[in-house]
Order: sequence, then structure tokens, then C-alpha cells
Amino acid sequence: MALGESMVTFLPARPGRLADVPSFDRGIGGAESNVACALAAAGHTARWVSRVGTDGFGDHLVETIARYGVDTSAVGRDPHRPTGIYFRTADDRDTDAHEVVYYRAGSAASAMSPGSLDGDALTSGRILHLSGITPALSADCLDLVRHLCAPSAGRRTLVSFDVNHRPGLWKDAGAGPDVLLDLARGADLVFVGEDEAAAAWGVTGGPDAIRAALPEPATLVVKQGSRGATVLRHGEDPVFQAALRVDVVAPVGAGDAFAAGFLSATLRGLTAAQRLRHGHLMAAAALTVPGDLAAPPSRAHADRLAALDDAAWGRLRLGPGWTAPVPEDAEAEEEVRTP
Repeated sequence: MALGESMVTFLPARPGRLADVPSFDRGIGGAESNVACALAAAGHTARWVSRVGTDGFGDHLVETIARYGVDTSAVGRDPHRPTGIYFRTADDRDTDAHEVVYYRAGSAASAMSPGSLDGDALTSGRILHLSGITPALSADCLDLVRHLCAPSAGRRTLVSFDVNHRPGLWKDAGAGPDVLLDLARGADLVFVGEDEAAAAWGVTGGPDAIRAALPEPATLVVKQGSRGATVLRHGEDPVFQAALRVDVVAPVGAGDAFAAGFLSATLRGLTAAQRLRHGHLMAAAALTVPGDLAAPPSRAHADRLAALDDAAWGRLRLGPGWTAPVPEDAEAEEEVRTP
């Protein structure tokens, strides 16, 4: 299951400044709900836990996320607070031309607290996925995530935490890094980018240096951009898997998709290397569509690609449409071509 705020997002009908764009298309956006949707699409039972307003935007979020196969029965409705929304430009998020404007202050989700949600809904699954976005929304949200990440000898649910360092969300930007480090130390599985670790904590030097700063989590996944990712698990040697070559359509949603792929493989009990490869494959699915959410490859298709030897894996280049079904008897050499 995944807990966090999802918002209605308005995407421009054409490129340009927000001041110049005449119309927008409606979508949804939320790191944690993205993970839940991807897991449901991959064949897992997934639940999204959150709060939304009793407005049309809240209806749209709940109905849309439910259509992905996600259980939304634990989503609360707040009659006094609105559902969050945001607007963004069509430009790449990494360019100076990109604009994003959030209207989430005082949202229904920002009022989440340990006492406002169904505790059984949060502890009944095998994995609870959280991110560093939620604790930045309010003091109550921070208390909630602290409660969920607090180490407990009797904890049966594996707590997954994606650092998701967003300095602009923290009222006290200086406090954010320390809070995120403290929360990550209480989780069982942590996702963090090398760039995030450097920006938030001043930690450089690669996965080993990040592990030294985060020795507590049983599993630490360090995302290394276009190079790949490394998983470090207690009592085991680090495992690295190279990223795939992808013809990128839009660089949004890849981090959430990677987490979903890794968690999917974790639920299936696959090896560390296979977990990383499934993360890369799910990220490639997101990168080759315009929005945050993409239909993943079938489990059989993903398993065949993840089982390729290192040389064949290195030859893979994936483009739009690559997740379409392929014949069961397809040769590996055919699978490494861009559709």
C-alpha cells in the first residue's frame, strides 16, 4: 500500500509560459499514488491511503486511481478542506523554462495525522510505501510519517521510504534534510538518488558513502542517474545494474516507476539484481509515454528481458510502444530492438 497526497494536475495544451497557455488538460499527479497504480497494473493488490476534499477534484482523483485497479476504500473525504491541484508547463523539468505552481496549502491531505487515518489499513499489507514529500506538507503529516517510520520490533509491514527531497516544499528548508535523514533511518527499505544525497546531506562518494550515512535500513537502493542503480543489503555484497538506453518521450514519473518495479520484484521474492532490472524496466515504461503513468510490460515480457545476460541487457534500447505484448517464443535478439 502507499500513503501520500495526490493532486489534480493541469497540463498545458501547448508549450509556453503559464501566462501564455490558453488551455490545459486535466491529469493526476502524486508520487505515492503513482507507485500504487504501477503496482496494480503489474498484477499486485495495491491500496492508496490519503485524504481528499468532498469536491469534484477529489471525486476525479479517487475514481481515476481506482480505474487502475487500486483499492481506494481507505481514502478519507474532508468536507472542510479542498483537494490539492497544480499547474505545470510542458517544458522539461530540468530546464529553466519549466514552471510549476502548486495550490496545496491547507489541502485535505495536508491535514493527515496519526489519528485521522485507519491504522489497520496502514499495517495490513506486506509493504507500506512512503515518501519525503508527505512530511513536508504539515506538522501533522510529519507526525504521521514519524509514527509510521518509528522502529518497532513487532512491525510486520515492510516500510519503504523514497527520500524524494523537494526543498521548495519545506517551510524551513534547512530542517528538511535532517528530517528526511531521520525518517529514512527508521525505514526498512530506502530509495535515494546520489544527487539527492549530495544536495540534502552533503554526502558524496557513491553508494558506500551513502550507506555510511544510512546504516540502519536493511535495504538501501542508490539511484545513480543514467548509469544505473546499486542495492546494498545487510550481510551481502553491493549489487549494481546498469540503466537501460531509452528513447525518452517525457522525463516524468521515472523515479516512482523505478520504485514500483523494485517493489514488485521484492514482493515476488526475486534476487537483488532482478529487483533492480525490474525497476529499470518499469522506469523505461514511464519514460516512453507523455505522462507520469504508463502501462507496464506484461510480467512474462519483463521477466524475459530481466533474464537477459549482461551483454544482451546492454544492447537493449527501448522506445515508445516497447511494452506492447510480444510472442511467448520471441527470440532475445528480437527483444533487444526498439519497437
